Amino acid sequence: MIESLDIDNLGVIESAHVDFGPRFTVLTGETGAGKTMVLTSLNLLLGGRADPQMVRREGEDESAARASVDGVFSVPPSIAQEIDEMGGAVDDGLLYVSRTVPLNGRSRAALGGRAMPASALSRIVGSLVTIHGQSDQLRLRSQSAQRDALDSYGDAQHKELLASYGHAWKKAVEIANRLREVRRSSSEREEEIARLSQALELFDALRPHEGEEEEMVSQIQRLTNTEDLRRHVGASLAFLEGDEDTDGVIDLIGRALDCLRTAARFDHSLTAIGQRFKQSALELSAVRDDLAHYLSTVEADPETLAALHARRASLRQLMEGRAADISGLLEWEKEARARLQALTGEDDDPESLERALAQAQTAVLECGNRLAASRRQLGAELSAKVTSELHALSMPDANFTVSWEEHSPSSTGLEDPVMLLQPHPQAPPRPLGVGASGGELSRVMLALEVLLGESDSDVTFIFDEVDSGIGGKTAVEVGARLARLAEHHQVVVVTHLAQVAAYADHHLLIEKNDGRTSIRVLEGEERAGELARMMSGDAHSEAARRHAYELLGLDMPQSEA
Repeated sequence: MIESLDIDNLGVIESAHVDFGPRFTVLTGETGAGKTMVLTSLNLLLGGRADPQMVRREGEDESAARASVDGVFSVPPSIAQEIDEMGGAVDDGLLYVSRTVPLNGRSRAALGGRAMPASALSRIVGSLVTIHGQSDQLRLRSQSAQRDALDSYGDAQHKELLASYGHAWKKAVEIANRLREVRRSSSEREEEIARLSQALELFDALRPHEGEEEEMVSQIQRLTNTEDLRRHVGASLAFLEGDEDTDGVIDLIGRALDCLRTAARFDHSLTAIGQRFKQSALELSAVRDDLAHYLSTVEADPETLAALHARRASLRQLMEGRAADISGLLEWEKEARARLQALTGEDDDPESLERALAQAQTAVLECGNRLAASRRQLGAELSAKVTSELHALSMPDANFTVSWEEHSPSSTGLEDPVMLLQPHPQAPPRPLGVGASGGELSRVMLALEVLLGESDSDVTFIFDEVDSGIGGKTAVEVGARLARLAEHHQVVVVTHLAQVAAYADHHLLIEKNDGRTSIRVLEGEERAGELARMMSGDAHSEAARRHAYELLGLDMPQSEA
């Protein structure tokens, strides 16, 4: 719902504030007062085109002139959540929207206190407000708009059929696209299968494991340097054991330990040192034994060395273009097996896809036929009700019908509605986009909105002179239907007919004084005076004022009687 508007320097409006109430609000005023600018300001908040020519020029520095419109909308939680995801904010259910149009430069928009492109306003605010004017009557002529209008008339069961058809269509399209891709790339697919199979066969033959490369490097280094290892380890062992002519380190340590034991007889404090010395001597003896064992294992093994080099080369070949090390190769193997399974599974098999596509297409036809039957039933119901509404809107001989154009299955169904209007029995039924006049379209549009808007909704409807070209009893009927629509929606109407304005819950007068436009709320006698002006051109006409009070359902004050 629109809560309020603030307009600055837009067309004839220098500055104006407008508060909108719930239900039915009417805007009236003399020609040129600025009614169009109010709708223009709303259109800017809906993301409409910003024309610098709308900017009011006053003062010496015209280059700095700019127009601005600020609006406050009450929004449902779903919109509030979407605004939050976009980085904006909704304050206690109220969304603040602004649009600035400079005389020179690009316009700027903000949504929930955050700068946004105009397209965001169109998507968010546009979902909250529907403006009906000449351009919207043109929109009603399009087949897609007629289809959307008919579908919106459906109940929950019809909405479920729409969702089922959409799901079936999407599934069929996805399978068809997949089949097309498989057929188009069958040669590449076979090549990829062959490459993956060959590489995985080599992987299975090698069966590498984590840390194997480091192990191979260590083994290769040992087998390549056996002579050096024997020489250096043997020399180390000789220093420990000694030979026939020279005592080794272990013998010398043994003698040193004997001397320390003798000294401990004279000073017991050396006993602890002796124990430590003994532990070191034992550890050194163990080292000697380990070196002796190691030396016995160091032997040249050309066959093992050659096998290690060959395996390492094979692993390097397998890793080329796939991984930098064995850890990466193990990850590649998991992905390669999954890819090979996908390429060779039923999901990518042309014959399986063809069977799946046939089933999906059958589902589309079955869902489409159910949807078509539901739409035809809705079309018949809507035709009867719109025809009845048109009869009440001074088109007593009119007949509204919905015919159908069948076509191959598409994303919207198996057929499209064509709304036909027969103004009188002597005229043939013709599509709205061909034979209907602007006035006829206005009444068809009003009838549709009243019928389609009977359920609760957050949408605000704005009508720009929907009553153009009518009067008398027809104007009363139009006002009554707008009031009926306002039972479930906020409705804002720009009108020049008192019969329509009298039905409003809130009456706003747009007037110009001394070249400046203002907007104010009318009540009581002031409202009766405005209705009198609208009927006779003279707000003080006694007959017109009496009629105005009658329209408002009020007693005329004695002072005026």
